[in-house]
Amino acid sequence: MCDMFGCVIVSQDEVKVVEQLGKYMMVARPGLNCILPCLCQFVKGTLSMRLMQMDITCETKTKDNVFVTLKVAVQYQVNPDTDSIKDAMYKLTNARAQIESYVYDVVRSAVPKIELDDVFTSKDEISSTIKSQLTDSMSSFGYTILASPITDIDPDREVKRAMNEINKARRLRMAAVDEGESVKIRAIKEAEAEASRTEIQAKADAEAKFMAGQGIARPRPAIIS
Repeated sequence: MCDMFGCVIVSQDEVKVVEQLGKYMMVARPGLNCILPCLCQFVKGTLSMRLMQMDITCETKTKDNVFVTLKVAVQYQVNPDTDSIKDAMYKLTNARAQIESYVYDVVRSAVPKIELDDVFTSKDEISSTIKSQLTDSMSSFGYTILASPITDIDPDREVKRAMNEINKARRLRMAAVDEGESVKIRAIKEAEAEASRTEIQAKADAEAKFMAGQGIARPRPAIIS
């Protein structure tokens, strides 16, 4: 209704692009904006200025031939300057599809060069590469990329099961080693205790023999006399 009377109300988190006779005229920003429909001024479209996030799932193969699925959370936003808003409106039809395509390209280029174990240790590096390439590509369309963390790395089910078995075996080995060390320590302590008891007993026996010898020796002078 407002558009019919030459007024356009723009929400706080949006901007609208206004055209005249099919040509860009201005950006209508939050608040009340006046246009002249009688001069063929109309709203071309609306862009959200909110921070947006899209979750992308990409399957690829590692250098050691393991299929792995990576989940990437891309956070992006239209730049607030007028030129960027124009670029976002006129240069790109579907920002989400474009971002998804770039993420696929980066992941399917980087991951096949490394082995599965390295994918886990290199996820921050892969994430940084995704952000860098997205920033270079999307800036020309008026978008800025704030972050692109890899939120999940999911290997093939059979490989995951094998990894779990390996981890289980490793933990069992570590537990066995710990138990062996405990048994060893207990054996040493018991041996030390036994040695101590033997030493004490030996001293006691020696003392008893000495005292017994003293007891026998004392009456001898009397017998001789």
